Amino acid sequence: MDNNPKKSQILEVAEKLFAERGFAGTSVRDIAHEADVNVSMISYYFGSKEKLIDALFESRTDESRSQLESLVMNEELAPLQKINIMIDAVVERLVEKECFHKIMMRVQLTSERSEVISEKVMGFKLRNMELMKKLVEEGQHAGVFRSGLDLSLMMTTLYGTVNQAIATQDFYRIIHNLEHMDHLEFRAHLKRKLSQHLKNLFKSTVTNEHHVEN
Repeated sequence: MDNNPKKSQILEVAEKLFAERGFAGTSVRDIAHEADVNVSMISYYFGSKEKLIDALFESRTDESRSQLESLVMNEELAPLQKINIMIDAVVERLVEKECFHKIMMRVQLTSERSEVISEKVMGFKLRNMELMKKLVEEGQHAGVFRSGLDLSLMMTTLYGTVNQAIATQDFYRIIHNLEHMDHLEFRAHLKRKLSQHLKNLFKSTVTNEHHVEN
């Protein structure tokens, strides 16, 4: 997406409202009011609410897709290193782009069944699955990963664990006595612990080795 500040502001406000109210429950007027712009400006930049959500998905998924594609093509890294880098990238993206992933979760976990968003979520998941498949097959061909791995459950474990941790972060704070941490400090702590946990879990799942060193 271009670096137009007003366009970026509209996208950020729309993302927040879609996450809170759902796609169907958010009107263009709502977005215009929250972004302090007129409706005609949204029409000028995006044309419609559907094209606005198109632009939001494009801006949020293009970078992550190109990162994963570059990772798959990297011949200098071992298969398990690639899995670990992918885990770090997913944790970073989901924690830092919480509103965007709330939009995705609303479609999958609630009665809201917006066809516009459902198709985009499905496409995003299928692309990620294909990249995961390439990473796993590389490790299997190298003889370091087990055969018969269930890719869909691996993806469920990865994304489900991070999403659950985000959804229950207040509970995590309490049981680990972390109420003293400010928001940024706690977020860094959560990302670090999630990455460590998932790397250990995936290592024990895809290989016959033991836990990674911290």
